[in-house]
Amino acid sequence: MSESNKDNTTHFGFSEVPVDEKVKRVADVFHSVAGKYDLMNDLMSGGVHRLWKRITIERSGARPGHTILDIAGGTGDLTKKFSRIVGRDGKVILADINDSMLKVGRDKLIDSGTAGNVEYIQANAECLPFADNTFDIITIAFGLRNVTDKDAALKSMHRVLKPGGKLMVLEFSKTNNPVLSKLYDVYSFNILPQMGKLIANDAESYRYLAESIRMHPDQETLKDMMKTAGLVNCHYENMTGGVVALHTGIKP
Repeated sequence: MSESNKDNTTHFGFSEVPVDEKVKRVADVFHSVAGKYDLMNDLMSGGVHRLWKRITIERSGARPGHTILDIAGGTGDLTKKFSRIVGRDGKVILADINDSMLKVGRDKLIDSGTAGNVEYIQANAECLPFADNTFDIITIAFGLRNVTDKDAALKSMHRVLKPGGKLMVLEFSKTNNPVLSKLYDVYSFNILPQMGKLIANDAESYRYLAESIRMHPDQETLKDMMKTAGLVNCHYENMTGGVVALHTGIKP
């Protein structure tokens, strides 16, 4: 289920844009919000994003000596925790397609005293610049919905996982609770852009982020996409009533 179609267009939020234009437009969004990204995450989620990420770490099975890839790692929340777990014999690569986000993440981790077992690489999830069978664990948190060709990205992640390695996709998803869904819509399309304008002086970027969540595949669809990419034992865990879901798959 790639977002692109035979007319060579794809979704940018609720709009249709040429495929080769989406990467630049998504990049512009994250160049704009990078400096306020952590603050906006806390405000947007009431701090709950920290719980979602902690659950992801707990479910990862990361151990000392592991090699881990944190795709769309942004400001490094997962990388920081993984760095402590894998220790000096392990390695964590913080990868992001956006150099502004990568710089913010690198500066934040260096300032926090994160160990020297972290590398920073600008990379496109659709064509990861790593050898086959490299990583024990790959995470992508709140990044897959911004990828133009999700099928290509999932196949690329599968390729660079070691046999037995685990892919974890943490992403906003679909809630089946009608009350929660109504509140979520009001929040996303009315309050969120105003928060973006007030805090980051950028309402449009946060309007796009809200729209991109609605265009992302639902839980079952994403699970099937992971299976199609070659992963097995694929399953998902809903959090906060399905507002967020953690998908997991294993490379056989």
